This record gives sequence, C-alpha cells and structure tokens, in this order.
Amino acid sequence: MPTKAAFLFDVDNTLLDNDAAERRYARWIDEHVGAGASARFRRAYEAVRAERDYADYLGAVQRVWNDEGRDPRWLVLGDFLLDFPFADCVYAGAFDALRSAAERGSTWIVSDGDVVMQPRKIRRAGLWDAVQGRVLIFVHKERALHEIERRCPAQRYVMVDDKIRVLDAVKRQWGDRVRTVFVRQGHYALDPAQIRAHPPADRTIEAIDRFAALAQTLAGGAQ
Repeated sequence: MPTKAAFLFDVDNTLLDNDAAERRYARWIDEHVGAGASARFRRAYEAVRAERDYADYLGAVQRVWNDEGRDPRWLVLGDFLLDFPFADCVYAGAFDALRSAAERGSTWIVSDGDVVMQPRKIRRAGLWDAVQGRVLIFVHKERALHEIERRCPAQRYVMVDDKIRVLDAVKRQWGDRVRTVFVRQGHYALDPAQIRAHPPADRTIEAIDRFAALAQTLAGGAQ
C-alpha cells in the first residue's frame, strides 16, 4: 500500500559533505603516492565519468594505475577509498533531518553513483542504517522515477537535493505530487549558472540542519 508521504534524500553534498571528502582524498593521494598525484587521479576520474556518465572512483583507480605505468604506489588507493571514514563528513543536522522525516512518512536515500563505492559510502556514513536499508542507487535518478514509484509507492513525495537541475527535472515529471527542497550546500548548489538556468524549488534551505523545521508542512503537501 502506498504511504502518505515518502521523503527521498540525496547523499553527496545533501546529507554528506562530499566536497570535504574529496579534499581529504587529494591530500592523502599527494602524501602517499607523490606530489601532483591527486591532479592526475582527478583527470582519470573525470575521463571515466565522461565515458560512463556516472562517478566511478574505483574505475578511476584502475584507469590512473594503467595510465601511470602500473606504478605500485597506486595500489593502496582502492583500500583508502573503501575504508574512508565517511561518518566524519556527515553534515550536522543530517540525522535529525532523517528522523524528522521518518515521523511523517517513509524515508529513502535515492542517490546517483556506482553500485560499489556509493553503497559503501552510505553504509560507512551511518546513513544506510538510519533509513533501515531503504537505499536506491541510479545513474540518473531523474530518469528513473517510474522505478522509484514502484519501489516506494506514496501519495506524495518530498525530494531533497543539492542539484537544482535534478529537482527541476523531477518537478516537471511529477508536478504537484512532489515537493522539492533545494539544499544550498556544495559546489553544485552554489553555482550561479545552474541557479539561473532552472526555476526555484518549492523550498530552499541553506543547510540540511534547517530541514526538520519544514518536515511537517512538506508531509502535508502544503506549498
């Protein structure tokens, strides 16, 4: 049976400070692989993402290892990424946001990414358990709304994300069935070109710790 309301939370730069995590990756890579190694890894990462159309950190490790002549110094990077303490990067207020939503409907994490690193990140951050395993991963969530509806049927939805383009795409498809919440955290959310290119979300908050105060209104479907 459909629930009254389903809250769909993004992860990177919504519940978890992914920009901060990436800065820590870069410092570690330069320290353990060599000066300038983080820039070379980033180039490999961007190349893999352009080819596959999603973030694939472990695929980037394979790519940079091949590109660097199979230098054994890169062999430690995969373990570092998989064991990274993502719990340290969860935003203040993220778990309160999930709890406040759970009091008013079902809570889900709906994230873009690969099927190895992204679930690992969500688990190690403590977010997987916070939503009792209700986690969906897609290449592009805005292109998978029929599957989201099938897996988490609800009378109405609340989507919480740092990407205004994603919220715009979802709103155009679901219309009044969804309330969109734009969280202005991270580099995508602060990009003036992105903000100009899309209409505003139903609600905009400056940080995820502001979400709990909105939860009741959003669950009720009020504008």
